[in-house]
Amino acid sequence: MFERNEEMDDEFAKLIRRVNLPRVVIDNDSCEAATVIQVDCVNKHGILLEFVQVLTDLNLVVTKAHISSDGGWFMDVFNVIDHEGKKIRDEEVINYIQRRLETADGSIPSQRGSVGLVPSEESTSIELTGTDRPGLLSEVCAVLTDLHCNVVNAEIWTHNTRAAAVVQVTDDTTGCAIEDRRRLAIIKEMLCNVLKGNNDLKTAKMTLSPPGITHRERRLHQIMFADRDYDNVERNEGTRVDDRSSRPHVIVSDCAERDYTVITMQSKDRPKLLFDIVCTLTDMQYVVFHGVVLTGRKEAYQEFYIRHVDGVPISSEAERERVMLCLEAAIERRAYEGLELELCTEDRLGLLSDITRILRENSLCIRRAEISTKGGKARGTFYVTDVTGNPVDPKVVDSIHRQIGRGILQVKWNSSSAKPHNENTFSYLFGSFFKARNFRLIKSYS
Repeated sequence: MFERNEEMDDEFAKLIRRVNLPRVVIDNDSCEAATVIQVDCVNKHGILLEFVQVLTDLNLVVTKAHISSDGGWFMDVFNVIDHEGKKIRDEEVINYIQRRLETADGSIPSQRGSVGLVPSEESTSIELTGTDRPGLLSEVCAVLTDLHCNVVNAEIWTHNTRAAAVVQVTDDTTGCAIEDRRRLAIIKEMLCNVLKGNNDLKTAKMTLSPPGITHRERRLHQIMFADRDYDNVERNEGTRVDDRSSRPHVIVSDCAERDYTVITMQSKDRPKLLFDIVCTLTDMQYVVFHGVVLTGRKEAYQEFYIRHVDGVPISSEAERERVMLCLEAAIERRAYEGLELELCTEDRLGLLSDITRILRENSLCIRRAEISTKGGKARGTFYVTDVTGNPVDPKVVDSIHRQIGRGILQVKWNSSSAKPHNENTFSYLFGSFFKARNFRLIKSYS
């Protein structure tokens, strides 16, 4: 009887959501600097991530956000701009945002902890994780080329000595997904041997993933979380000054009068920062009840009032420490500012293997990469350093240009040594509902 009542409650909740679809208002008049998007809907775990994911996938930048979801109703206000820093003026884009947000239901599947191969009609999705080392991506790409697997899309992250990748491949002959079980087993065995290396104590587990589709970037967060990349790694005493000063600062504290845990964060601002934070909190089974997001000159400030999905705040010091480490890891996974290389050329089998081999032979380490193919063209972005983690020598860049071609590979030098702008002490107010909380700034290094 108890199980039957639970099922009835679940069906009733689904009915309520179907009747009360999200109401979306997109306003270009009330704010001079940004497009304002207001969303009201029935509350459900994961709904905030669903909305943020829609904006992120459209490459929109959230400059400010106010979140409130006490009770059964969710309300969020986003101030967004495009990648050029302008308001959203295109009516087609505005209508698309409206449709996507109005059909969001928060039912985001979770596949935390599974890695392996997933065949679909168009491509086979390969998920990899292992100990990062120079030349690892080059070795993976060489194996895929030897096995006649053509890479059509890929994203690679590295953090805290760990590496994770989601790679979509097709059969080079048919251009379709690889479905032969024996061939998949060979691919898994070969890639696992590469990932293990010679002295990898944390070997990769590679299994067939369960059915379903998970957002690729969210999946990367899940893979690295399952691999415990957030565990403290002893940091080198010789870490560069700009690395120390640019690390995120996370504080986890109590709001006893309202029975919340309060998380305040300060970090360098960058695209997709809000997505990374909300994604991690959601997958760790926390609910954001109230929040404020503000971005300043190159810095971002976020404050969230959260509880676990079971309705209780964080109660132990161990859990508090774990949340802090996981959020710092979520911010750092793609915050690296190395030398950015942009690839654009005709696609072919072995292209990625050749590019990564040239980078390896020039003693460069790939810290993060994103590759896509469409209409016979291959595009990619690589963030690289030398093997010691230092900036790339311009002479090495010239050598790479000669081997690959200046028209194929573009270089974008980042000012990674730039210091964060020093703001005054910041505080957020929710009217008389919460007390103002001072946010301590990180001391800038000179």
